[in-house]
Amino acid sequence: MEQHPLVSQEGYDPNRLLDALIQKLNLKNDAALSRALEVRPPVISKIRHRTLPVGASLLIRMHEVTDLSIRELRELMGDRRKRLRISEVDGKPRTIEDDEV
Repeated sequence: MEQHPLVSQEGYDPNRLLDALIQKLNLKNDAALSRALEVRPPVISKIRHRTLPVGASLLIRMHEVTDLSIRELRELMGDRRKRLRISEVDGKPRTIEDDEV
């Protein structure tokens, strides 16, 4: 299984983000955090074990629940990228040649 580039980024630590959210929301553990974020507990576990990156939809949910900005949330987990880039394939309409392959 290919690792997401963010997971191998130097300084990336999703545990710091999750622990900060637990503290900010006065929760007891990851199970309570998963309920607050309305995600299944294995999602939090996979993020802690770095098998799943924190996705955009989860970042938005964290923002909604905590009122922390997306930038603050990304900084908490050590995501120092200035800009997210879309690959040349993403966002382009499909062509007839794509369907023939």
